[in-house]
Amino acid sequence: MGNNLLGISDFREINIKNEVLAGLTVAMTMIPESLSFAILAGLTPLTGLYAAFLMGIVTAVLGGRPGMVSGGAGATVVVLIALVSSHGVQYLFAAVVLAGVLQLLVGVFKLGKFVRLIPQPVMYGFLNGLAVIIFMAQIEQFKVTEDGITAWMQGGTFLRMAGLTLLTIIVVLVFPKLSKAIPSSLFAIMLVFALVYFFDINTKKVVDIATVSGAFPSFNIPQVPISYESLKIIFPYSLVMAGVGLIESLLTLNMVDEITNTKGKSNKEAVAQGTANVVNGFFGGMGGCAMVAQTLVNLGAGGRTRISAIIGALAILFVILVGGPVIEQIPMAALVGVMMMVAISTFKWVSFRLITKMPKSDIFVGVLVAVVTIVLHNLALAVLIGVVVSALVFAWDNAKRIRARKSTDQFGNKVYEIYGPLFFGSTSAFIDKFDAANDPDKIIIDFNDSRVADMSAIEALKNVIDKYKLHNKVVVLRHLSEDCIRLLDNANGFIEVNIQDDPTYRVMPEK
Repeated sequence: MGNNLLGISDFREINIKNEVLAGLTVAMTMIPESLSFAILAGLTPLTGLYAAFLMGIVTAVLGGRPGMVSGGAGATVVVLIALVSSHGVQYLFAAVVLAGVLQLLVGVFKLGKFVRLIPQPVMYGFLNGLAVIIFMAQIEQFKVTEDGITAWMQGGTFLRMAGLTLLTIIVVLVFPKLSKAIPSSLFAIMLVFALVYFFDINTKKVVDIATVSGAFPSFNIPQVPISYESLKIIFPYSLVMAGVGLIESLLTLNMVDEITNTKGKSNKEAVAQGTANVVNGFFGGMGGCAMVAQTLVNLGAGGRTRISAIIGALAILFVILVGGPVIEQIPMAALVGVMMMVAISTFKWVSFRLITKMPKSDIFVGVLVAVVTIVLHNLALAVLIGVVVSALVFAWDNAKRIRARKSTDQFGNKVYEIYGPLFFGSTSAFIDKFDAANDPDKIIIDFNDSRVADMSAIEALKNVIDKYKLHNKVVVLRHLSEDCIRLLDNANGFIEVNIQDDPTYRVMPEK
């Protein structure tokens, strides 16, 4: 296995112990989450574990971001719940395959770079909302189901669960100050497991959610008719799943970039996510994407290369084949405590300090994204709303900035020097600057500090020119950049313009 495959520049940089222990910790935290998501979607528990293994191993080997962990994520599974209930699990597998193909195409055509358009306030809102979701999901573990009725734990059952969870949190916080030999989260799980086992403490365990034993995933073509009707059924679900998965995966990639101060490859990651989902569909997995919480667990435990993610995936496979009876006895309190600490570390506490320093519009966007994430549990929709609102705010701010300085040159021509971009948001203000009835026979519009940005800008220019034509007056455009001239040339036939040639004018090249 070469260094590039491992995600390092020098083999000596690897801390094998940290990577192995980080992978084992990730596996411990991923198992109950994958089981919960599978059960939520009406699938067998093994469908969730298969997804955790398949997503983990494929993206670890092929992905563009060492240190990132993928699995059977709830964000993608929730999208498919309606499909499972209406058409069955085979249609889910077909939808997962198609979603993978769509993600592959995004990577192949190098469209992953568009995640860079996501503003920082949206990232803050996304992570804060996600932190709340992770934390609240752990609170749900304080419920028990008896005779088909789910209710909150009472009395001693609740106190034991709460006490073990608190102990886990304390160990995760304190242990790093005593030793860094093994990840504090893994040590906490082992300690609580030992206490429960040797003192025979009656508390909720993984086995109370579902069994985790099974066989190696086998190849099966989804039993769905190959027809246009089938495509119509699964395509909308596949499209949404592909979008949700890529957004969450690429946001996670950006997050890891910031934490590790390194650079991942978004298009390569999109190809890996797509490949993993295609494999899932053919091997009985429910599909998935990058998992933010488990990625943070991995990074916190010292995982920095592909080794930790590979170890995590292989550990899940080992559990499926051999270790199920042991893993089933892990107290849920230990896993809940670890995930609560993940939620606390995921939350961007710095955002509170920035409230008085950030523009009000950015604060609004961040809060909006967090609220949508928490209320709808739809990370992709929350991010999309945040990006759209940010874009509208940006457009509004730039629309207000356009202005015109008016003067008369030595020949008696009226000169309008335009400041600010002319685009769809500023066209109305631009048109209002001109006085066709009272201006002289020739006016000059100077774009030295402006640019014609889009079709709406061309329409506005045409509107102004036509008004002056009604009064038999001439409009001349001056100091247009090369890209603006090309834009107007392409619109030839729709708009006729007089462009003043100024050989002394030089446009600053774009960086």
